[in-house]
Amino acid sequence: GVHLRAGPVARGGLRWSERYEDYRTEVLGLMKAQSVKNSVIVPVGAKGGFVARRLPAGGDRNAINDEVVGCYKLFISGLLDVTDNLVDGQVVAPEHVRRLDGDDPYLVVAADKGTATFSDIANAIAVERGFWLGDAFASGGSVGYDHKALAITARGAWVSVQHHFEQLGHDVGQTPLTVVGIGDMSGDVFGNGMQRSRAIRLVAAFDHRDIFLDPNPPPEAFDERQRLFELPRSSWADYDRQLISEGGGVFSRSAKSIELSDQVRKVLGIEDVTALPPTELISRILQAPVDLIWNGGIGTYVKASGELNVDVGDRSNDALRVDGAQLRCRVFAEGGNLGVTQRGRIEFASAGGRINTDAIDNSAGVDCSDHEVNLKILLADAIAKQLIDVPERATFLASLAVEVCDHVLENNSSQNETLTLAEAIAGGMVDVHQRLLHWLEERASLDRQLEALPTDGELARRREAGKGLTRPELAVLLAYVKNSLTEDLVASSLVDEVAFEPLLDAYFPRDVVERFGALINAHALRRELTATLVSNVLVNLGGISMVHRLTEETSASVPDIARAHAAALRIFDLEARFEQVRALDGIVEPAVQTALKLEIKRLGERATRWLLRHEPLPIDVDEVVETYEAPVAALFEMVEQANRERWARIAHQLDVAVDQTDMPSGLQ
Repeated sequence: GVHLRAGPVARGGLRWSERYEDYRTEVLGLMKAQSVKNSVIVPVGAKGGFVARRLPAGGDRNAINDEVVGCYKLFISGLLDVTDNLVDGQVVAPEHVRRLDGDDPYLVVAADKGTATFSDIANAIAVERGFWLGDAFASGGSVGYDHKALAITARGAWVSVQHHFEQLGHDVGQTPLTVVGIGDMSGDVFGNGMQRSRAIRLVAAFDHRDIFLDPNPPPEAFDERQRLFELPRSSWADYDRQLISEGGGVFSRSAKSIELSDQVRKVLGIEDVTALPPTELISRILQAPVDLIWNGGIGTYVKASGELNVDVGDRSNDALRVDGAQLRCRVFAEGGNLGVTQRGRIEFASAGGRINTDAIDNSAGVDCSDHEVNLKILLADAIAKQLIDVPERATFLASLAVEVCDHVLENNSSQNETLTLAEAIAGGMVDVHQRLLHWLEERASLDRQLEALPTDGELARRREAGKGLTRPELAVLLAYVKNSLTEDLVASSLVDEVAFEPLLDAYFPRDVVERFGALINAHALRRELTATLVSNVLVNLGGISMVHRLTEETSASVPDIARAHAAALRIFDLEARFEQVRALDGIVEPAVQTALKLEIKRLGERATRWLLRHEPLPIDVDEVVETYEAPVAALFEMVEQANRERWARIAHQLDVAVDQTDMPSGLQ
C-alpha cells in the first residue's frame, strides 16, 4: 500500500486498488485531484491505496471480501504504527520510529472505492490502539454521516447542474431535462442524482454490465428509478420493461451487436447505422445531443483530441472513450472522480460546453466528512468535561445532519458563483491571470503542464483572440489560490483575533454553538479552520485574483489584506447585498445578476484597497468598522433617497404607478 499527504493536517480516502502494476500511479493521480478538491475544507488532500496480492481463486465473494478486509486492517495498522498520537494534549511519538519530520498527529481516513463500508473497521482499530481521534478517525461509520443516505455528494453536484442551467435560462426543477447517465441506480452518486428532479428524462445510461435506452421516458420513470435505488442491490436488468418507451430496452454489454430503433437513433443523434457493438454504442451515447451528461460512475470517459488513450491511465475504457470536442451535451456534471481529463474539460469548455471540474462538482462528500470529524473532535472534549455522554452524542450528531448539509451545499453554490463571475470577465483578465500563474508557480508549486494550464505563448494567442481562461482552468486557479492563502493565514496571528471568531461560530451548527460554544476556541484545529474560512471569504466574495492584485499594488501581506477585506464587507454590508441579488433568481436575466454581483465585488475590492492605503497596518477590524459603518450607511440612505425621488419623477411623467415596496432595499 501507499499513502500520500499534502501537509500535516490532511485527509482523503483509502481505496482497494485492483491495478497491481501501477496502483502507485493511480493513487498519485487521485491525490492530485484530492488536493484541489480539499481547498474548500480544512485539511489539505491525502490519498491512499492498497492491493490484495493473495485473493482467493474461484470468485467467491465472501472469501474475497474477507481477504480485502484483512489487507485493509493491516494497512490501517501500518499507518498508525508511524503516526504520532495525542495523549492529554501532548504529542507522543510512536515507539521504535525515527522521525525525520515534525509533530504529525493528525491522520483521518475516508471511505473510497472498495472500502465504502469499512469505516467502523478502521475506527475500531483506532479506538483499540488508543489513537486520539477515536471514531473520528474514519468518517461515515455507524456513528457518523452516511453519504448515501444523505445523498450529499449527489446533491452537491446537482447544485452545479442547477447553476449551469440557471445561466442558460433553464429551470431544471420544472423544465424537462434530457440526460445521459454513467452508472446505475444502485450507486450513491448516480442513484441519488437521478432522483433530484422529476423533470429528468433519462434517455440512456450505462454501467459495466448493461446499457439502458429509453428514448421517450414516461412520467413513471422517476418512480421506477426510485424503486431500483431502494433495492438492496440492483442493476439496469431489474428495470421494469413495461415502463420503457417504444424502441428502448436494456441490453447486455456482452452482446455482439445491438439493434437501434428509429426512436433511439433519433434521441442519440445517430444517422449512419442501425446496429452497433456495445462499446461503440456507448461512445455514441456519450456524444448524444442531450442537455446533461451525469457522471456517477468510476472511470475516465472523455479526453482531449490531442491526448492518447495511454495518457489517460484507464485502459478498461480505452475502446469507448471520446474527445471533448465530440461531446454534444450542454452540461457535463462530474459526480464521480476523473470522469474527464482536465484537457478534455478545457476542450469541451472552449467549444461552448459548461463544465467545472470533479473537484468542484463532488466536493460535498469530503466537506460533509470534514464537518463530521470536526464535530466529533469538539464533542470528544465535551464528553471529557462530562457535558454530554457517548449515547447522547450519537443522537446529537444525527440531529445536526440537516444543518451540516445546508452548510456544505452553500459551499458548492458559492464556488459555482465565484467561477461564473470569473468566467464573465476572463477575456479582459488575461494579463492579470498570467501574473497570477507566475505568482502561484513561485509560491504554491503550481506546475502548469501538470495542471494543463496555458503557457505564456498560449495566453498571448488567447489575448489576441479576445479569449481568457476557461471555467475548468479557473477552477484549478481557485483551488491553488485558496490553498496558498490558507497556508499564509494559518501561520499568522490573524487566526487568533476576536474579529474572526464569528466565522468559526458560523461553521458549527447553531445547537453546537448554544450548548458547547465555550469549547470552540479550544478546538484542536481552530487555527486551520479559521484560516480556511477566511480564505473562502476572500476568494468567494473578492474573486480569484483580488489578493494577488492588491499585493502587487500595495505590498500588503495576505493577513493585512484579509483584515481590510473583512472590514470592507462589514462597513458596506456587502454579504447582505450579495444575498439581495441572489434573491432575484428567476426574476431577472442571469447576465444582469452577474453584472450586479461584479459591481458589489468591485466595491468590496476598492474599499479594501482604500483601507490598506489610508489606515495603519495591521488594521484593527472592529475599530475600523466602528469608525466608518454609520457614515457609510447614512451615505447609502442619501443615495437611495435620491434614487427614489428620481424614479418617482420619471414615473409621474409617464403616468405610471410604481410600487417599490417589493423591491429589495438597496436595489431601488
